[in-house]
Amino acid sequence: MNEQIRFNLNGKDMEIQADPSMRLIDLLRDELRLTGTKEGCGEGECGACTVIIDGITANSCLVLISQIRDKKVTTIEALEQEALKKGDELHPIQQAFIDAGAVQCGFCTPGMVLSAKALLDHNSSPDENEIKRSISGNLCRCTGYKKIEKAIQIASDYMKKDGVE
Repeated sequence: MNEQIRFNLNGKDMEIQADPSMRLIDLLRDELRLTGTKEGCGEGECGACTVIIDGITANSCLVLISQIRDKKVTTIEALEQEALKKGDELHPIQQAFIDAGAVQCGFCTPGMVLSAKALLDHNSSPDENEIKRSISGNLCRCTGYKKIEKAIQIASDYMKKDGVE
């Protein structure tokens, strides 16, 4: 039975009529056509489906939409919106991933970028261990983690320079 679900998605208040047992990833990809969030394993192990809910990363394949009621959900598409508002093509985190060569196939990248964003939103100057912890729920088969860790350090510098702290 469908229910009314209210939540904020990428800064926009939403109200949808849906089955509360629907997974968040299915709502995002299939119903709202926000395809930046990827489904990898469907078991919460790979992090490809990472979103930010009320400032904390979550695997959207494990979240039911009933759990996002009255919450703030951020997807990778929000970073594009944020960048465009400033007249940029890319968010500083996305640019840092490119500059560090931390992107290859790109499948894990949205989840990695959102894990980096959640970290940098809470700590603008993370150390190496904090960076490693922040992406520990995200798997990458292409780049190796050194370039991703470097990208997050670069993003921290970019964001401080741009006053995005």
